[in-house]
Parts: sequence; C-alpha cells; structure tokens
Amino acid sequence: MCGIVGAVAQRNITPILIEGLKRLEYRGYDSCGIALHANGELQRSRSTARVAELEKQIEQSALSGFTGIAHTRWATHGVPSTKNAHPHFSRERIALVHNGIIENHDELRAELRALGYVFESQTDTEVIAHLVDHLYQGDLFETVQQAVKRLQGAYAIAVFCRDEPHRIVGARQGSPLIVGVGKGENFLASDAMAIAGTTDQIIYLEEGDVADLQLQGYWITDAHGNPVQREVRTVQAHTGAADLGPYRHYMQKEIFEQPRAIADTLEGVDGIMPELFGDGAFAVFKKIDSLLILACGTSYYAGLTAKYWIESIAKIPVQVEVASEYRYRDSVPNPNSLVITISQSGETADTLAALKHARALGMENTLTICNVSTSAMVRECKLAYITRAGVEVGVASTKAFTTQLAALFLLTLALAQSKGRLTDDEESHHLKSMRHLPVAITAVLALEPQIIAWSDDFARYENALFLGRGMHYPIALEGALKLKEISYIHAEAYPAGELKHGPLALVTKEMPVVTVAPKDALLEKLKSNMQEVRARGGELYVFADADTNISSSEGVHVIRLPENYGQLSPILHTVALQLLAYHTALARGTDVDKPRNLAKSVTVE
Repeated sequence: MCGIVGAVAQRNITPILIEGLKRLEYRGYDSCGIALHANGELQRSRSTARVAELEKQIEQSALSGFTGIAHTRWATHGVPSTKNAHPHFSRERIALVHNGIIENHDELRAELRALGYVFESQTDTEVIAHLVDHLYQGDLFETVQQAVKRLQGAYAIAVFCRDEPHRIVGARQGSPLIVGVGKGENFLASDAMAIAGTTDQIIYLEEGDVADLQLQGYWITDAHGNPVQREVRTVQAHTGAADLGPYRHYMQKEIFEQPRAIADTLEGVDGIMPELFGDGAFAVFKKIDSLLILACGTSYYAGLTAKYWIESIAKIPVQVEVASEYRYRDSVPNPNSLVITISQSGETADTLAALKHARALGMENTLTICNVSTSAMVRECKLAYITRAGVEVGVASTKAFTTQLAALFLLTLALAQSKGRLTDDEESHHLKSMRHLPVAITAVLALEPQIIAWSDDFARYENALFLGRGMHYPIALEGALKLKEISYIHAEAYPAGELKHGPLALVTKEMPVVTVAPKDALLEKLKSNMQEVRARGGELYVFADADTNISSSEGVHVIRLPENYGQLSPILHTVALQLLAYHTALARGTDVDKPRNLAKSVTVE
C-alpha cells in the first residue's frame, strides 16, 4: 500500500528518495511524487504513472535538494490523479505525505475552509497539511505534536517546512514508520527496505511517537509528549527484488521459489518442540484449551486450513475469524485461548487491530506466523514463528502462503506434542513428509506445460466456480482468489457438497468448474458432485491425485498431481492452482504483478 521515504542530509537526496520509491513499488500504488527543499522554496513533481516516469520528470527538471519526502499512493480518498497525489503543500510553506485514513477529515476540512484555506485535492491528507500550516509558529516539531492530537484514525506522516530547511518531522498512529539513523544525515520510511543500502541502523517508532530529524541528530517523544529513547537496531533489509532471471514476472518467479522458501522455513527443525515458537511456548501450549486465529485475505485461508489440521491432529478446538470483522462484533473472550495472527508483512492494519482488541478482552496468550521478523505483529505477540519466504514482490501471494501453511502444520504438531497427542512414530512420519515437501512441490511445478494448455481455454471465460471438500475447501477458496486477483475473472469457491444448495444454478458450458480432487475419505462424495456438474453441461477442470481413478473425458479435463501427500496435500494443490491463475492472467494480458486496485501491504482499514 502507500509508501513513505524522507531524508535530511548534506548531499543531494533525490536519488535516495527515488530508489526508495522503487523498492516500495511492490506494495502497490496508483500515483507517486517527491517534494524537496530547493533554492529556499518547496518544489515537487508528481505522476500517475510508474516511479520510472517520475524519475524522468525529475531528471528533465533537474530537481535536487538536501531535505525532502517522497510517496507512493494507493487511493483511498479521491481518484488517482496528479492533484490527489502526494506530497501535498499548504500555502507553499508546508509539504506533507501520509499513509492511513483520517476519520475526522470532514470536520477538520470545514474548520480550515472557514479559516480561508483552499483545498486542491479530494484527499484527507491535504487536511493534515493545512492543519500543520495553521498551527505553525516557528517550530515544526512542536506544531506536529499539536496537530496529531486533532487527528482521528490511522496515520504515518512525514512533513517539512520551507522555513526550517534541514528538518523533517514524522509521526505514527496505526501505520508503520521507521527512522533510519545515519552519520550527519537521517531518514524516515514506512519500510526498512526503502532505505536499505543507505543505512542499516533502524528505529521502529511506536504508537503515538513523533520524531524530529535534523542533520546533527534525532529526537523522539511518545504519545504523551515525553522524550523517549527507542532501541536502534541493525537491520539487514533486502535491497529490493532480485532479478527476474528466466521468468516473465515476479509472480512466476515466486511460484517457482516455493521449494526453496519452504526448505528455508523449515531449516533447523530437527524435531518437534514448542520452543520453536519462542521461549515459554511449552507453558503456553500446555495451558491453552482453544485457539483463535485472526487473519485477512490469503492468510485467512491459511488459518482455515490450519483449523482442519489442528482439530484433527492436536484435538484442540479452533475458531478462525476474518480480522477486519472480529473487533466490530460482540464476542465471548476466553483467557485460556491462544490468539494466533497470520500476516505476510506483519503490518496488516486489520489484523493488528484485531490482535489488540483480543488482548483488551483479556486474551494475553498470543502468537504470530509472519514473514518479517522486525514487524509490528512480531513485536506485539509473545510468541512467533518467522517464515522465510523472502521478499514477495507480486501482489498476489504465493510463497508467503505456502510457507505459512508449512509453519502452521509445524504448529499443529507442536500443539499435539504439548498435549501428549503425538507419538514418536507419528512425529517421525510427519517430519519426513515435511522434509520431502520441496521435492514434492518441484514435481508439481513440472506440470506447468499441461496447465498452460488449460489456461489458453480458461482465458475466454468471465466466471468460474472452484470446489473442494474438507481441508481442501480453503484451498479452493485460495484458488478462486488468485484467479480473480490477477486475471479479473469472477471466481467463487464452495464446499463441493454445497453445490446443489444454490451454486448449481449457475453451471452452464460457460461456467467452468475447477475441482480439487485428492485421494481422501471424501473422494467418492466429490465424484458425485462432479457428476452433478456434468449433468448440467458444465466443464470440469480437475486437479487429481495420481491414484484417484478420475480420467479425462468429454467435458472433463484432468491433470494428475505426481503423488498423494496426505495431510500436506493442500500445499501441493495450492501450487497447481497458482500456476493456473498465473497463466490464465498471462493469456488475458493483465498486469500480473500489480493487478488493478490492489496493494501488497494493507496498512489501512
């Protein structure tokens, strides 16, 4: 989602800001911009194109400066346009960028209009810029401290003033913001990746912090205005996405990186033990009597899959909640429940808010499955398991999802062991299966030519149904999500047994039905559901295990996965569905890595 980069230095910072924006492109955006203190005034350049186009504009105008801010915007208030792009100015004195949503912007806008301020954009961000200008009396740090007290909602802001040329002030509430510490220069960013290579000394601002950055140092106050010292960490952030190599898109590259990503995620796991999830995990696992999983989007589907595993193997009841809904309803808290959050970025706003709500209800046993060890989610939870998917550039999650599944299966086994429900033979069997996952996934990836043949036909459809049963139902949900995200084909998923309770009315020859068909206890039931589709003229596209005895025939297209993988079968079927979505999108000519209207890291509600 939106990205922030800011710098105050004794050198031209334009290349630093542009490079930072390039590294944040993977988060998704629809406009970008940069503002600099140059020749005693504010100067800026904005674009609704890619950062590369903004860079060309800046080169043509020879824009340079020692103090500045830059931004990639994902539209919330106001359509994507140059006027709505950040940075926003107020009376040519204040320049400001903002991530988040200001909930009381209408009230503030009316107040500021009455004071004579003219609004040029439709954004809530311009309200903050004018508010800062209105309150400014010569000290930007004090002004921002006053201004944020008036803001309701979530924000991370970076602001500088024409009258204080070597100073930037940042503040955060509900959206991530970091300080990068340099020698004679300092930086602000929404993600450490943005300033990787410039500094590795990082401070993670906490809720309510306001930071004052100048050449000679930095100062931070907390939500109450008290001076505080925050830990400076050495963070070796990735310096950006690796080269594509032989792949056409990052999504394709990341699909093929999954064997390595899962091997890395499981590296060092020589046995099943609760301590894999942090110190004190055994005591927590021993006393809990239920689980509450909070997640959004793809991570939510990982949680749904884990519910089947945990209840089957560990015999612990599991509740899975859409994080964006959980805190807005009355629920019955259980202090003996383990609250699990799942997030690729660890900054997902809805999931963070749901976690804090659960803790406010008295549920203090918390664990996160996350891909970023330095994220807010990891800092907020007592326990954690860090997946090692690496940087995922494609907006549609692939390797982050499968590494989450691997971590959740490991959690299942650790919970079962702590409850005395895992025998030595069972532990040995499951560990052997997990270690074999990279090889098994590689065999699925070898099916790509067959899936490409399907995608050429699939690309002509505008609607699709996905079916699965048992623990493969969430995988059908994930397959439908992938298809709609990147190909823009409307796709829905159902438990196969629900077909005759409504969705069957949609089935025609123009409504393909993708079926996840592993060799399990529900296979014969699933075959009956498939016959219901064929009886209505529907076309079936079936991902079947090798020993299911499902054969291709008129209207039935079958791709056989190389092996039956038991409890871990959902991971293999996921990879096949990812390839189908990717190659269908490719055939339709959509922007695979950066699908319209979507963002990688969802840091607003």
